[in-house]
Amino acid sequence: MPCGEKEERSAALIAFYENRKDDFYAAFSPSPKRNRLQCAAHLHHHIELVLLLEGDSVAYAGTERYPLTGGDAFIAFPNQIHRFETTGPEKYYIFIVSPDLAPELAATFMSTTPRSPRIAGAADDPELLEIAARLLACKNEEHAYSDVIRRGYLQVMFAKLLQKSEIVESAHHDSHSLKTIIAYCTQNYQNELSLSVLEQELHINKYYISHLFADKLNISFSDYINSLRVSYACHHLRHSNHSITEIVELVGFGTPRTFNRAFLKHIGCTPSEYRQGKRPKNGDPARK
Repeated sequence: MPCGEKEERSAALIAFYENRKDDFYAAFSPSPKRNRLQCAAHLHHHIELVLLLEGDSVAYAGTERYPLTGGDAFIAFPNQIHRFETTGPEKYYIFIVSPDLAPELAATFMSTTPRSPRIAGAADDPELLEIAARLLACKNEEHAYSDVIRRGYLQVMFAKLLQKSEIVESAHHDSHSLKTIIAYCTQNYQNELSLSVLEQELHINKYYISHLFADKLNISFSDYINSLRVSYACHHLRHSNHSITEIVELVGFGTPRTFNRAFLKHIGCTPSEYRQGKRPKNGDPARK
């Protein structure tokens, strides 16, 4: 399938909402024989950047397919569905960053999209690689100016990448509405959430809300809410001693049966299997 060609949407590609607790994540896979980039379709409020140094991979933004080779960069803007398929050994940097850490560019990330998220040759830029290495080196530093230093490097790195990209304006009204809706859902996922509830609480037409999810996120509203709740459930399964029955209530599912069905659909295994360490072959959406 050539670059940019749409793929058919299937149940296996239903996006998972990744509930990120941290504002800044950075990692380097130094060996092309380890640490696959592959992960399932997901979205989050953060910017995700991959600098592929060696090897080959395939990235997806929505339904568009982008083959990547060594030297390419791939950037997913906030709330953009994306995933990776490993096709061979890979060596890469990956950064997942809240737009708040690049305040001068936050409006660009929230109200525009790149014509193509693949930036050919960007990962061959020595200056970008130097910034990436410095960001990785200072990711765990904690002193009076550590946040300022990280923000400075991020601003320069993103500015250089945007300079190499063709940016397209998104409809302002759509972007603002989607941001409002996602913020409300994230804050109220434990409660009843339906198109009618959002229409009443946010004063946004429910049919328009449904259209936004289908058109902008390529996901139905109900699948989005289920994936959001499953994301929080994964966190509880990994980091708490709550029983699965308790987790069902904590994340807003009505019944264990509904929870189990949604979990299997979005993660590819049962909650019990996930707690025991099983991960789907196509990549764990909550991998980072």
